[in-house]
Amino acid sequence: MKRFDQINMIPFIDIMLVLLAIVLTTASFVSQGLIEVNLPSAQQVTELPANQESIEITINAQNELFFAGEKLSHEDLAQRLLSLSPETMLVLRIDKAAVFEPFVKLIDLLKQQQFKNLSIQALTAS
Repeated sequence: MKRFDQINMIPFIDIMLVLLAIVLTTASFVSQGLIEVNLPSAQQVTELPANQESIEITINAQNELFFAGEKLSHEDLAQRLLSLSPETMLVLRIDKAAVFEPFVKLIDLLKQQQFKNLSIQALTAS
Protein backbone atom coordinates (compact mmCIF):
# COMPACT_ATOMS: atom_id res chain seq x y z
CA MET A 1 0.00 0.00 0.00
CA LYS A 2 1.29 3.43 -0.97
CA ARG A 3 1.84 5.78 1.93
CA PHE A 4 1.19 9.52 1.57
CA ASP A 5 3.73 11.84 3.15
CA GLN A 6 1.65 14.97 2.53
CA ILE A 7 -2.01 15.88 2.33
CA ASN A 8 -3.25 16.70 -1.18
CA MET A 9 -4.49 20.32 -0.98
CA ILE A 10 -5.91 20.60 -4.51
CA PRO A 11 -9.45 19.33 -3.68
CA PHE A 12 -9.57 21.69 -0.68
CA ILE A 13 -8.54 24.65 -2.85
CA ASP A 14 -11.14 23.70 -5.48
CA ILE A 15 -13.91 23.67 -2.90
CA MET A 16 -12.79 27.00 -1.42
CA LEU A 17 -12.75 28.66 -4.86
CA VAL A 18 -16.27 27.42 -5.61
CA LEU A 19 -17.50 28.74 -2.24
CA LEU A 20 -15.79 32.08 -2.88
CA ALA A 21 -17.47 32.36 -6.28
CA ILE A 22 -20.88 31.63 -4.72
CA VAL A 23 -20.39 34.23 -1.98
CA LEU A 24 -19.24 36.92 -4.43
CA THR A 25 -22.13 36.24 -6.79
CA THR A 26 -24.69 36.33 -3.99
CA ALA A 27 -23.22 39.52 -2.52
CA SER A 28 -23.49 41.33 -5.85
CA PHE A 29 -27.18 40.41 -6.20
CA VAL A 30 -27.97 41.51 -2.65
CA SER A 31 -26.33 44.92 -3.09
CA GLN A 32 -28.09 45.53 -6.43
CA GLY A 33 -31.53 45.07 -4.89
CA LEU A 34 -31.12 47.80 -2.31
CA ILE A 35 -32.79 51.10 -3.08
CA GLU A 36 -32.25 53.65 -0.36
CA VAL A 37 -35.63 54.96 0.77
CA ASN A 38 -36.35 56.94 3.93
CA LEU A 39 -39.94 55.84 4.60
CA PRO A 40 -42.42 58.13 6.34
CA SER A 41 -43.85 57.10 9.70
CA ALA A 42 -47.54 56.45 10.40
CA GLN A 43 -49.70 55.88 13.47
CA GLN A 44 -51.76 53.06 11.94
CA VAL A 45 -49.54 50.43 10.31
CA THR A 46 -50.79 47.00 9.22
CA GLU A 47 -48.31 44.32 8.25
CA LEU A 48 -48.85 42.29 5.10
CA PRO A 49 -49.05 38.52 5.52
CA ALA A 50 -45.60 36.97 5.05
CA ASN A 51 -46.83 34.47 2.46
CA GLN A 52 -48.50 37.08 0.23
CA GLU A 53 -46.57 37.73 -2.95
CA SER A 54 -46.23 41.35 -3.95
CA ILE A 55 -44.28 43.60 -6.29
CA GLU A 56 -42.60 46.77 -5.02
CA ILE A 57 -42.84 50.10 -6.77
CA THR A 58 -40.44 52.65 -5.29
CA ILE A 59 -39.95 56.39 -5.62
CA ASN A 60 -36.69 57.52 -4.00
CA ALA A 61 -35.66 60.98 -2.75
CA GLN A 62 -34.40 61.91 -6.24
CA ASN A 63 -37.91 61.13 -7.60
CA GLU A 64 -36.63 58.13 -9.57
CA LEU A 65 -39.14 55.36 -10.22
CA PHE A 66 -38.26 51.69 -9.61
CA PHE A 67 -40.32 48.60 -10.43
CA ALA A 68 -39.17 45.43 -8.62
CA GLY A 69 -35.75 47.03 -8.08
CA GLU A 70 -35.28 48.14 -11.70
CA LYS A 71 -35.18 51.84 -12.58
CA LEU A 72 -37.86 52.71 -15.14
CA SER A 73 -39.47 55.74 -16.73
CA HIS A 74 -43.17 56.41 -16.17
CA GLU A 75 -43.95 55.17 -19.70
CA ASP A 76 -41.93 51.96 -19.22
CA LEU A 77 -43.74 51.31 -15.95
CA ALA A 78 -47.09 51.68 -17.72
CA GLN A 79 -46.01 49.01 -20.21
CA ARG A 80 -44.81 46.67 -17.44
CA LEU A 81 -48.06 47.03 -15.54
CA LEU A 82 -50.05 45.96 -18.61
CA SER A 83 -48.52 42.48 -18.29
CA LEU A 84 -49.75 42.12 -14.69
CA SER A 85 -53.15 41.10 -13.43
CA PRO A 86 -55.11 43.94 -11.77
CA GLU A 87 -55.36 41.62 -8.74
CA THR A 88 -51.57 41.70 -8.21
CA MET A 89 -50.55 43.09 -4.82
CA LEU A 90 -48.42 46.22 -5.28
CA VAL A 91 -46.40 47.69 -2.41
CA LEU A 92 -45.61 51.38 -2.84
CA ARG A 93 -42.41 52.59 -1.14
CA ILE A 94 -42.22 56.37 -1.34
CA ASP A 95 -39.34 58.33 0.19
CA LYS A 96 -40.61 61.03 2.53
CA ALA A 97 -38.33 63.57 0.79
CA ALA A 98 -39.81 62.82 -2.64
CA VAL A 99 -42.04 65.45 -4.19
CA PHE A 100 -45.74 64.64 -4.36
CA GLU A 101 -46.24 64.82 -8.14
CA PRO A 102 -44.57 61.47 -9.05
CA PHE A 103 -46.71 59.77 -6.39
CA VAL A 104 -49.90 61.28 -7.82
CA LYS A 105 -48.89 60.23 -11.35
CA LEU A 106 -48.23 56.70 -10.07
CA ILE A 107 -51.63 56.49 -8.36
CA ASP A 108 -53.33 57.82 -11.52
CA LEU A 109 -51.58 55.16 -13.60
CA LEU A 110 -52.58 52.39 -11.19
CA LYS A 111 -56.21 53.58 -11.15
CA GLN A 112 -56.22 53.84 -14.94
CA GLN A 113 -55.09 50.21 -15.19
CA GLN A 114 -57.61 49.21 -12.47
CA PHE A 115 -55.19 47.86 -9.86
CA LYS A 116 -57.09 47.17 -6.65
CA ASN A 117 -54.54 45.71 -4.21
CA LEU A 118 -52.27 48.54 -3.13
CA SER A 119 -50.28 48.96 0.04
CA ILE A 120 -48.22 52.00 1.01
CA GLN A 121 -45.21 51.02 3.09
CA ALA A 122 -44.48 53.12 6.18
CA LEU A 123 -42.63 52.88 9.47
CA THR A 124 -44.46 52.59 12.78
CA ALA A 125 -44.44 55.94 14.58
CA SER A 126 -42.84 55.73 17.99
